[in-house]
Amino acid sequence: MLDPSSSEEETDEILEEERKVVAAPKVGGARVSPSRTSESSVGLQPSRSSNVRPSSPSPSVASEKEKEDLEKMQREEEERKKRLQLYVFVMRCIAYPFNAKQPTDMARRQQKISKQQLQTVKERFQSFLNGDTQIVADEAFINAVQSYYEVFLKSDRVSRMVQSGGCSAADSREVFKKHIEKRVRSLPEIDGLSKETVLSSWIAKFDTIYRGEEDPRKHQQRMTASAASELILSKDQLYEMFQGILGIKKFEHQLLYNACQLDNPDEQAAQIRRELDGRLQMADQIARGGKFPRFVSREMEAMYIEELKSSVNLLMANLESMPVSKGGEFKLQKLKRGHNTSIIDMGQEDENQLSKSDVVLSFTLEVVIMEVQGLKSLAPNRIVYCTMEVEGGQKLQTDQAEASKPTWGTQGDFTTTHPLPAVKVKLFTESTGVLALEDKELGRVVLHPTPNSPKQAELHKMTVSKGCPDSDLKIKLAVRMDKPQNMKHCGYLWAIGKNVWKRWKKRFFVLVQVSQYTFAMCSYREKKAEPVELLQLDGYTVDYTDPQPGLDGGRTFFNAVKEGDTVIFASDDEQDRILWVQAMYRATGQSHKPVPPTQVQKLNAKGGTAPQLDAPISQFYADRAQKHGMDEFISANPCSFDHASLFEMLQRLTLDHRLNDSYSCLGWFSPGQVFVLDEYCARNGVRGCHRHLCYLRDLLERAENGAMIDPTLLHYSFAFCASHVHGNRYGTRPDGIGTVSVDEKERFEGIKDRLRVLLENQITHFRYCFPFGRPEGALKATLSLLERVLMKDIVTPVPQEEVKNVIRKCLEQAALVNYQRLSEYAKVEGKKREMYEHPVFCLASQVMDLTILEKNQKDHRDPENVGRLVTPAKKLEDTIRLAELVIEVLQQNEEHHAEAFAWWSDLMVEHAETFLSLYAVDMDAALEVQPPDSWDSFPLFQLLNDFLRVDYNLCNGKFHKHLQDLYAPLVVRYVDLMESSIAQSIHRGFERETWEPVKSLTSNLPIVNLPKVPNVAVPVNLPSFSTPAWMTAMSDTDNGSGTSEDLFWKLDALQTFIRDLHWPEEEFGKHLETRLKLMSSDMIESCVKRTRAAFEAKLQRSSRTADFRVPQSICTMFNVMVDARAQSAKLCAMELGQERQYHSQIDNLIEETVKEMITLLVAKKPGMDVADSYVTFVRHSQDMLRDKVNEEMYIERLFDQWYTSTMNLLGTWLTDRMDLQLHVYQLKILIRIVKKKYRDFRLQGVLDSTLNSKMYDTVRNRLMLEEATASVREGGMQGISMKDSDTED
Repeated sequence: MLDPSSSEEETDEILEEERKVVAAPKVGGARVSPSRTSESSVGLQPSRSSNVRPSSPSPSVASEKEKEDLEKMQREEEERKKRLQLYVFVMRCIAYPFNAKQPTDMARRQQKISKQQLQTVKERFQSFLNGDTQIVADEAFINAVQSYYEVFLKSDRVSRMVQSGGCSAADSREVFKKHIEKRVRSLPEIDGLSKETVLSSWIAKFDTIYRGEEDPRKHQQRMTASAASELILSKDQLYEMFQGILGIKKFEHQLLYNACQLDNPDEQAAQIRRELDGRLQMADQIARGGKFPRFVSREMEAMYIEELKSSVNLLMANLESMPVSKGGEFKLQKLKRGHNTSIIDMGQEDENQLSKSDVVLSFTLEVVIMEVQGLKSLAPNRIVYCTMEVEGGQKLQTDQAEASKPTWGTQGDFTTTHPLPAVKVKLFTESTGVLALEDKELGRVVLHPTPNSPKQAELHKMTVSKGCPDSDLKIKLAVRMDKPQNMKHCGYLWAIGKNVWKRWKKRFFVLVQVSQYTFAMCSYREKKAEPVELLQLDGYTVDYTDPQPGLDGGRTFFNAVKEGDTVIFASDDEQDRILWVQAMYRATGQSHKPVPPTQVQKLNAKGGTAPQLDAPISQFYADRAQKHGMDEFISANPCSFDHASLFEMLQRLTLDHRLNDSYSCLGWFSPGQVFVLDEYCARNGVRGCHRHLCYLRDLLERAENGAMIDPTLLHYSFAFCASHVHGNRYGTRPDGIGTVSVDEKERFEGIKDRLRVLLENQITHFRYCFPFGRPEGALKATLSLLERVLMKDIVTPVPQEEVKNVIRKCLEQAALVNYQRLSEYAKVEGKKREMYEHPVFCLASQVMDLTILEKNQKDHRDPENVGRLVTPAKKLEDTIRLAELVIEVLQQNEEHHAEAFAWWSDLMVEHAETFLSLYAVDMDAALEVQPPDSWDSFPLFQLLNDFLRVDYNLCNGKFHKHLQDLYAPLVVRYVDLMESSIAQSIHRGFERETWEPVKSLTSNLPIVNLPKVPNVAVPVNLPSFSTPAWMTAMSDTDNGSGTSEDLFWKLDALQTFIRDLHWPEEEFGKHLETRLKLMSSDMIESCVKRTRAAFEAKLQRSSRTADFRVPQSICTMFNVMVDARAQSAKLCAMELGQERQYHSQIDNLIEETVKEMITLLVAKKPGMDVADSYVTFVRHSQDMLRDKVNEEMYIERLFDQWYTSTMNLLGTWLTDRMDLQLHVYQLKILIRIVKKKYRDFRLQGVLDSTLNSKMYDTVRNRLMLEEATASVREGGMQGISMKDSDTED
């Protein structure tokens, strides 16, 4: 904005450029100056230029086009004039506001994200995920960012939100924060690291990624500056903003600013007084003429007039409370109560006449003494000084100076209440006499300054004292008398009146403002604080007049006229007269604007463009504004305009400007805009209901076109209008306006219907109108507003069932909309995935499609033909992917929108069921085309069931039960076929069993997704199951046979699969568990029996000589029993009830079988022909059993029973030969066998209680007796003895 004090040369250059722009297109009919409209319209006629151009083949078409261009130009010109006039009113509101202030409690708006910024943010996050940044992050954070990038940043809903102008950086940050909170809460606890710390760290990293390589300090400075401009604006910033809103050029603003004197508070206050007086007159005209707006009842017409007058009365009170001059220290003198009413009732002005004591002025004087000239009689070293005083006040003294150089530069400050004070300055020299009591006065000067006196230092001749030889003394000083804020003008005038100043005489006059509505012309004498006489200007009209005959004195005349009184004034020069008339014009508040005679002569004289030299600068600006066609806008009477339509235009343009700025405003105006609009409405009488109705209409238009509008803002304006329209019956009027026009009521009903349609549409499309729950609280506010819109009036609440039905209908439609868009998204995603992952398949599909199109073009749109190209597997894959998207949508609804629907949670459950029922149609169609006995669809059940079973509202709901009904027969069929398959595999496996040990599978069985078991096409000729190759390396120890391991793996896999289904219905789930436990018990029983039979057969076929060794197959059979016992505890046990008997029965069977196998193995002994051979047999058998049998308990039981049975056998053999003496050879063999057996079994861990049994003692005593007998009889045992057997090898 150009300052009013800008140089005229710069302004003239701007105007010259504009003149060129205006003048250049006159031939073609471009826009012209408004003051030349009538002339330019003549120049727009094409007749003159048509002679130059060649003849047109279709002159009618050309003339029509020129006519259209002319009409377009005229419309543009009218629009420009309308905007200029509107800008004048706005400028005055900004320059001198007295009703509104810029609000400081409005919510701070965030910077919105543009499409380009969104793309930049996407690239930054993609760079982070690609590892191109230096940000260190763990896997959990990377996964969270990956999910945020895929779900939020790449979402088309976010792009739509950015396009609507409702997305800010704060929204992105809040969505990420909400996104990671669940992830962080689910992480395991870490000692010394709280989850709040992790959250803070992740948010900091997110900010770093989002910001990129920008300097955070610059970003903070920019944000701080923008936030400050968002909160409060200066006048210059407001001017500049509304120049952009209304399309006003800079030079036009400068012309209007200077011509309107916006920098002059007195002129603006006078303009307001004239406007308010005009509004009162307009109210009287309406009351007299009966031209009322159409109201809903006739009784409102009288109320309407009272509202107009009370609104003006309120504005007058507001103006009265303003300081006399903006920013001044002067405070208004408080007048009597009821002063405003005396202004409204013009006949009562005599009741509140001013007295002389009501007019109080206070002046500040600055007296600066510079130097004294002509001081020659004093010696150079004599001391001189000056004193200064304002009569009636204190006396001040300068510093001392030598007579040779009497200079000071001392300033004295004084305060006085005299408009014509007497300032005395005296020059003294110090007396040298011993008896002198006072210093000697050399001279003095007495000045009578006024506020109009020169401010610079001047030389004044001093009155020399008696006895001073220097007769030509001069003193250089400056007297500056400041003008108080309530003094509007002062000076010497000649005056004569009927009631005051009855004699034509020159007096000193001061125009004093006592309050905003009270001014007085006061005449003063010298050294007097109170005026001699005063004239209260209420009701007077000032104007220029011709010189009056018979009045000598004064050169230029003007007068103040009132009914029954005329006061004539005269000034000595034209410029002073113009200034006096302008000041009094502002004071009287008159509607007539005086025009100086010099200007009238100039307007009447053609070509007179130069302003008079004695005209003030304000007159120069007014002349220049008139020259450029701005005078009609400045001098236009505001009361003659339809401010309702002007404000409607202003508010619409301001809203467009606001929605296109850099803030995510959601329709809220900035504080500066609110301030200007409030001031405009109050100053020009725009009704509040009209304002909010226009606002609602504008907001609805933009919301219907896709802009993001805050429903709270809609709710506020709607509630205001509803209270206004319906409030009369209930005494609740928001702005004190009790009249309701028919137009307001009809517009309100129309907007109410439009608003309801908009709200229902937004609730139907809540996922897309409020994506990810943004803006925060908007959906909840929308539901609240819908409930308010459904109310018939402002006090009768709408039945909850009615609101519920409306929301239910919206959510039913929302389910259909969401599923349709989701299906379309899944199709597009599937096509992209095919193009990237299966290019050959896609190419083949395209070729096939082209072949079909060429073969039969009529049926190429038939969905059945297209369906033939989709395989069941592909259709199932698409259905599973669609299920993932369905679950994601329901989870997002719960996360972002459930809180808004808290009062209608049952409706959200119905919405979810409806949404799932739409998916059920596609799911059923995909499952129907699957081949029979195919188990590939089980992952679909697991995916859906795992989501539904943990949702309290959807668990065992309509869709969940449908899913169970759909899959229950499939699960039963699957278990039946698996039972048959396992039974046949046991039979065939044991027939071909080699009893070679295999690696363990079941002990390290991983969690394997379906299918864990083979697909079975028919129950006949079931294929044998072979263990997958990847499972053979999961254990380093040898265990059971291939058949047993195969059996245990299948049983465990089958039970794991059924368990992972998490069947939601308890009864059916219990049935499945019971059946599988029983089946496992039967299968393991069969395995144990077959192993027992094979064990016995194996021992029968083996040799009974000393060369016999326990084969590995025997150990494998023992391991089968070990595995069977371990697996039975897992596969056959039930948690509760009598079903535990399955486990106990199979355990008993295994125990009995193991005992029998041990007995058979112990009974398998070689002959005792050679002691060393038997000892070797025992040792090798012990080592084999110890190495191959995995169960330690079984080994200990076997060794105990083996040792005991061997000693029992030896004891029985010796008892049978009690009467016979053993041969020396027999004795040596028995001694060696007993000693080695005792020692070997002790090393194998057999307990001493078992080793030192009674039978062992019996055998040992018998052998020691036989040894003693043989030693006496045979002559010795060649070193073989029972005593030293412990030391032998």
